[in-house]
Amino acid sequence: MVQQLEGTVIRATGSWFDVQADGRIIPSRLRGKFRLTGDKTTSPVVVGDRVRLRLNPDGTGLIVDVYPRRNELSRRAAGRHPGLRHVIAANIDFVWIVQAVHLPEPNPGFIDRVLVAAERYQIPAGLIVNKLDLLTDADQPALKELTQRYAVLGYPVLHTSAVTGEGLDALRQALHDRVSVVTGPSGVGKSTLLNALEPNLNLRTAPVSEKTGKGRHTTTYVALYPLSFGGFVVDTPGLREFGVTDLEAVELSHYFVEFRPYISNCHFPDCTHTHEPDCAVRAAVEAGHIDKARYLSYLNILSSLQLGEKDVGR
Repeated sequence: MVQQLEGTVIRATGSWFDVQADGRIIPSRLRGKFRLTGDKTTSPVVVGDRVRLRLNPDGTGLIVDVYPRRNELSRRAAGRHPGLRHVIAANIDFVWIVQAVHLPEPNPGFIDRVLVAAERYQIPAGLIVNKLDLLTDADQPALKELTQRYAVLGYPVLHTSAVTGEGLDALRQALHDRVSVVTGPSGVGKSTLLNALEPNLNLRTAPVSEKTGKGRHTTTYVALYPLSFGGFVVDTPGLREFGVTDLEAVELSHYFVEFRPYISNCHFPDCTHTHEPDCAVRAAVEAGHIDKARYLSYLNILSSLQLGEKDVGR
């Protein structure tokens, strides 16, 4: 009799998937039918998916079914897969966007794009500003402005340093008993932070290039790790870009949380909040009720969607 098991995908590396099932990790491949589906994604199975697999005589598995997802975090696929959706992880409780005080510099446009993707699937999200040990007195105003921009919208903002240990207790508490995705550009210190929280992970790290000021890729695949204090964390490769996908341009404003109280007061129901008369959103921007930087970020993402993300979501 063929043994079948249910489990969770904890690592995806090319054509192989590690599945946690029956108290063990089973290297598994996909059943051929999944590769023939019309779903416009780079892979039909991702980390966090609940799957059913058939156990082979050699101890490997064959994934024969994927259960419906509660949610997913996805972006527009880059490189060789234009027009496809790249799903980073599925069945998530929280998304943490990591930025650094310096090396590399904070990228609010990146933050806003990830927040839109999280709002799209109703996944709670927050911001981690890391490398606080690099903070100077001259940086304080910019850090305060960045923190307030998102905190007033209800997004939690944590300040951390793996070097000094600042903020690690708060981060540990935030990750407790949740499945959390940690994402951000290369070099912001995602893996270093996770190593500081859970030394046994031994995740690879590398310094930021002094020449370019950008991070080097050290995490090369998405993986789900258990935390000794309760919960799981998804570590992701550094992302240079985050193209918003699976979204019509007319829907975008609904995923900027501060726009929502004003959208219904616009004169036109399909208002893009760019040029239309009697636009309540633009009036709120002019009155200072909506942060101008966030509005400009909205315009940038809107343009990307209207152009088919030809600017690859930078």
